[in-house]
Amino acid sequence: MKITTYTDPSCFDTLASEWNQLVARSSANSLFATREWLQTWWQSLSEGNLHIVAMHDEAGQLVGIAPLFYPSAEQISLVGHKEVTDYVDVIFARGHEAACYASLLDYLATQAPAWREFVIYNVPDGSPTLSELPAQAQAKGWGATVEFEDVCPQIALPSTFDAYLNVLDGKERRELQRKLRRASEESAVTFTTDRAKLDGDMADFIRLMMASTFAKSGFMNPRMEQYFYAQARSMFDAGWLQLAFLEVEGERAAAYLNFVYDGQVLVYNSGLDPAKFSYLSPGQVLIAKLIEHAIAQKQRVFDFLQGNEEYKYKLGGKDRKVFIVRVTR
Repeated sequence: MKITTYTDPSCFDTLASEWNQLVARSSANSLFATREWLQTWWQSLSEGNLHIVAMHDEAGQLVGIAPLFYPSAEQISLVGHKEVTDYVDVIFARGHEAACYASLLDYLATQAPAWREFVIYNVPDGSPTLSELPAQAQAKGWGATVEFEDVCPQIALPSTFDAYLNVLDGKERRELQRKLRRASEESAVTFTTDRAKLDGDMADFIRLMMASTFAKSGFMNPRMEQYFYAQARSMFDAGWLQLAFLEVEGERAAAYLNFVYDGQVLVYNSGLDPAKFSYLSPGQVLIAKLIEHAIAQKQRVFDFLQGNEEYKYKLGGKDRKVFIVRVTR
């Protein structure tokens, strides 16, 4: 296997024609592994040194990308890291995983700058990284652990909204139907479809997000706000953005920033005015409407992403786990 290491951020463009094709052929297939997502993350939030390791087989086909970076002098992680990228993993073509992990560890042993810990946060359940990476690392005499990190509740979407409602707890179903009936007379769901209006719509979203909870207000510092704008533009241009609002009497009462990728709706963040229009439960109404919309669009999965908030389970979410993998030497 041929290994090429890139340390200049221009490598995202160099590999652009092959990157997402490899993502689609890998078990890491996720919007969060795409070139657009990781390049925007690096441009907005990166700290440390970039070391993207690309692997080509004997026929010259790209079969592996390990987007490494150094968040500190002695630690290696993956681009995307942990705070704003819900699923993180190496990108290895199916059927080539064992050879790619071996090549990655050989690189870490012989070519990488000094390190003591290689850590990957937010590795999803089912990833070969959870078994293959620790096994190969331990065979080299290194330490390796896998730790539970969080849950990502998901809904496997049925073919109709009525079928979805029927799987909910009876009390939750009746309450949700009541709220939807009440809101239908006073509200409407709108989506951002005009690139020229995106920044203005994002300003409304961020305003609602910061108003919704104290924690979200503190999270949205100037650097993070810049990142949200950049990522929204990137996802819009790629055709993966779903920025939705519930409007009441012409005023935006709630918002969701989601992404749609490969049959999945990824619920990234939300906002609402906790006082105005609270009688309509605008956040709950909007998320239910978005589930209905996803079913109508024949999406397969509605993924609430990380966090065990109660509303996700009331809406039918079932846990998918994510883990932290640590390799030490």
